[in-house]
Amino acid sequence: MDLLIELFSEEIPARMQARARDDLKKMITEGLVDAGLTYASAGAHSTPRRLALSVDGLSAESRAVREERKGPRVDAPAAAIEGFLRSTGLSKDQLEIRDDKKTQVYFAVIEKPGRKADEIVAEVLEATIRTFPWPKSMRWGVGTLRWVRPLHSIICLLTDETGARVVPLNVDGIKAGNTTQGHRFLAKGSFPVSSFDDYVIKLKRAFVVLDHAERAAAIWQGATNLAFAAGLELVDDKGLLAEVAGLVEWPVPLMGGIDEVFLHLPPEVLQTSMKEHQKFFSVRNPRSGRIEGFVTVANTETADQGATILKGNQKVLNARLSDARFFYDKDLRVAKAGMGEWLDGLASVTFHNKLGSQADRAARIVSLTREIAPLVGADLDLAVEAARVAKADLRSAMVGEFPELQGLMGMYYARAAGMPEAVALAARDHWAPKGPEDAVPTDPVSVAVALAEKIDTLTGFWAIDEKPTGSKDPFALRRAALGVIRLVLENRFRMSIDRPLDAAVLRHQIGLAPSNPELLNEILGLAAQHGIHGAPTRNLIARSEGAAPSWLAMVRDHDPSVSDDLRDFFHDRLKVYLKDQGIRHDVIDACLSMPGSCDFTLLVNRAESLAAFLKTEDGPNLISVFKRATTILLQAEAKDGVEYSYGAEVKFAETAEERALFDALDEAEAKIVPAMNSEDFAAAMAAMAQLRAPIDAFFTAVQINTDNQVVRRNRLNLLSRIRTICSGVADLTKIEG
Repeated sequence: MDLLIELFSEEIPARMQARARDDLKKMITEGLVDAGLTYASAGAHSTPRRLALSVDGLSAESRAVREERKGPRVDAPAAAIEGFLRSTGLSKDQLEIRDDKKTQVYFAVIEKPGRKADEIVAEVLEATIRTFPWPKSMRWGVGTLRWVRPLHSIICLLTDETGARVVPLNVDGIKAGNTTQGHRFLAKGSFPVSSFDDYVIKLKRAFVVLDHAERAAAIWQGATNLAFAAGLELVDDKGLLAEVAGLVEWPVPLMGGIDEVFLHLPPEVLQTSMKEHQKFFSVRNPRSGRIEGFVTVANTETADQGATILKGNQKVLNARLSDARFFYDKDLRVAKAGMGEWLDGLASVTFHNKLGSQADRAARIVSLTREIAPLVGADLDLAVEAARVAKADLRSAMVGEFPELQGLMGMYYARAAGMPEAVALAARDHWAPKGPEDAVPTDPVSVAVALAEKIDTLTGFWAIDEKPTGSKDPFALRRAALGVIRLVLENRFRMSIDRPLDAAVLRHQIGLAPSNPELLNEILGLAAQHGIHGAPTRNLIARSEGAAPSWLAMVRDHDPSVSDDLRDFFHDRLKVYLKDQGIRHDVIDACLSMPGSCDFTLLVNRAESLAAFLKTEDGPNLISVFKRATTILLQAEAKDGVEYSYGAEVKFAETAEERALFDALDEAEAKIVPAMNSEDFAAAMAAMAQLRAPIDAFFTAVQINTDNQVVRRNRLNLLSRIRTICSGVADLTKIEG
């Protein structure tokens, strides 16, 4: 049999409908299955005024169930027996006593007869309605029922070969039936339905398209056709399309134009204003790139083909765009004056109560950019200027109205101020990438500022111990770390990320106003390139100790534990990133154990080469013999209490296979060492692969633990050489299998 459910209410917010469809399907189908029914398929649908579910192939009744449950011994304490009775729902005289080994125990035989689908459906649907997880819900009238908006009617219909029947159900006075309503304005009265197919057909006759995807397709096709007919193109916006499809039951796209006085506004301003305030699609001139029109989607058909609707929308749009024009023109005056008003105003905008204002943050980003720019090949002066103004647009009127335009407006204002294009692009791109699908900036100036912005965010929150915990990440620090990883990897930059991290953490710890800022900046600049404990940094600290400012001792005695923890966090995010690229976790671990793990480009080159090597025939086999050699060696070292790493000598070799392995190791080492020095990991692993056959032959022909102790030690030292040569490429002990 088939089941049809409709919950008809006042308008359901569009943003809640997708989740509601999923929740309805999950709660109903799981409830039916838990009660013993089976079904073939199910589909959930929504319009602004209804949630609907169709279930096909539903069984007519649940199976009878007989369950035997073993209980306590007959002589068990009374409390144990009473607990068993409560769990089974039986009385003591309903229990059976059975022999069990050398004692007697109680057994409960629980029989549940099969139940009709009607009864089960009614129970499950009522429970679903009463516990439905709306993000927000309301009560109305005098009842206790809560729903997203007042619930008017319920369809609960079972259909089989004998026909359709209503499942008896009453939820706070709302009785289930077989009738529904069509479009609020285009259709009058209620009508009965007899099945899901009948329901869909009659809804469409009543000007309701039930399927959300069908409505979205109709909107897109109609809007595209209108734009094409005018020689324009529709701006793609899948999020807006999904939202608008949830606002209408009978979509009617209508196109209008934008007044000439607003066309000087940046296209993103027009698009954002129309989308956020009125849910309009933007229409672009493909020749000029300007937004020149809009498409609105009406929920009704009119005798004048929408002219009155368009006129009203145009009036509201003009008012909205007048506000946008006012904000933009006002902002342009500030931008052309050099943005000084905004830069000064950043001091009154709190970034975080423990991390200071946006002005403090901008100062840190400038300092970090100064240190990072040489590492990514950016022009220092341009990078510093870009970092100085990157956050300025946070004080602009336009970003105050539309926060999602931050950065983008900074680009327009930097251009208006006559700044170089690299500075304008960095103002736009320093936020990027915001998510895994965003493009990564490639201009070195943009990359330098974007890295500085994200590193300042990460090191700041680490310094005040506000790290992500579990699924909670209120400051989007995982996203920031992934942004740093992508900026480095996708631009193939060579830099050790732990050094700027260490310097930035220290800057947060000692504050922004030391007694000698020039000296601090010089020390931190060296630290970003060589590490806090690198020789150039330590030498400058030693030469400066005569000044003895209080923060200098903090630099000298710096505890890198916070930076180390942040480095581990980066490695965890890098593992996730590389797993998405198809690189196994054990391969990543094998490479993370090697020197240079904070040079992400170096690490990925090594991991990709090792992953490719393991896909060859020689790869897994060589790992196997390497592990065999390592195991034997570790056992011998533990037994003998010595380390076998003093060099094997070929003069003690007794077999041809032994001598051949000496030659193979010499040849491989001669190739692997220069290949590793030049970071040609593929060549190093190709040379390592050539060891597979001679090591195999060695193990086949040679007994390691011979009675001749000189030969035994020599062979163990030979195994040590295998371990050393192979471990120079990656920590192969981490490879699984």
